[in-house]
Amino acid sequence: MIIYSRNRRLRTNATIRSLVQETVLTTNDLVMPIFVMEGSNTQEPIPSMPGIYRRTLDLTVKECQELYRMGVKAVNLYMKVSENLKDNKGTESWNNNGLMQTTIKAIKDAVPGMIVIPDVALDPYSIYGHDGIITNGKVDNDATNDALVKMSLSHAEAGADILAPSDMMDGRVAAIRTGLEEGGFTDVGILSYAAKYASSFYGPFRSALDSAPKENADIPKDKKTYQMDFHNSREAMDEVLKDVAEGADIIMIKPGMPYLDIVAKVREAIDLPIAVYNVSGEYAMLKAAAQNGWLDNDKAIIESLTCIKRAGADMIFTYAAKEAAILLNQ
Repeated sequence: MIIYSRNRRLRTNATIRSLVQETVLTTNDLVMPIFVMEGSNTQEPIPSMPGIYRRTLDLTVKECQELYRMGVKAVNLYMKVSENLKDNKGTESWNNNGLMQTTIKAIKDAVPGMIVIPDVALDPYSIYGHDGIITNGKVDNDATNDALVKMSLSHAEAGADILAPSDMMDGRVAAIRTGLEEGGFTDVGILSYAAKYASSFYGPFRSALDSAPKENADIPKDKKTYQMDFHNSREAMDEVLKDVAEGADIIMIKPGMPYLDIVAKVREAIDLPIAVYNVSGEYAMLKAAAQNGWLDNDKAIIESLTCIKRAGADMIFTYAAKEAAILLNQ
């Protein structure tokens, strides 16, 4: 029998495979999440995330300079907030002289070309560990939106390029966009966590920032009243389309690899750029398997990130950004 169509012809050698390769991962696709803490000349390892640290501001700036030289041109900022600065309203989050605001200014001064994307959410600043203000034992959506606008304006004033509201409050994109327009920050973008699921893959991140809901308070014990149910797909599309209509510039889907079906559906539905978060639990699993010799660390990093891009991501938030940049630059 003659086989006229043989797909293997285009897999004959590495050169042919590279000529027909559909998806190419580059350092331009990568965003590095960074944890910042008070103090100076200090970094603390995060045990559940090998190779990731909480750093003081001075070392954070040095890390950003190195990342930029490697081709990673965007960072996503998170603050480890001192307990004495936390309250129910998250008032420290809009302190113009706070750690986040100071960090944004320092990075933009040292690396002007670096795109700085601060996280916009109250959980690191909350005594309850929730992304919103607690009123009568519940997360108060509209009061939280007011706080998020204040937080966003302080980030914009500090020099942030793109704001990343990760809280999942209803209507917060419209509220933030209105605040930015009225405040004269018309060039500041919004990267909306439009489809953020209530996932078990966030554990290492929450331990890094102490941002899990407190167990000894009369409050919701998890974030399922505002983050999405992982059983649902159509709901994600509804969330995404609402955020697009409210003025988001980039749409985030989180987590990454377990949710690539959502990424692909959103890619078919919208033309805006899509960001995908390769979250802490995904990173921790890969690292644990590699340390045990069950996976090739380098190959697994590149494959997993390429798969996320193939599904439709324009940018990938990943703790492996620095490692991936080293591999891609070789």
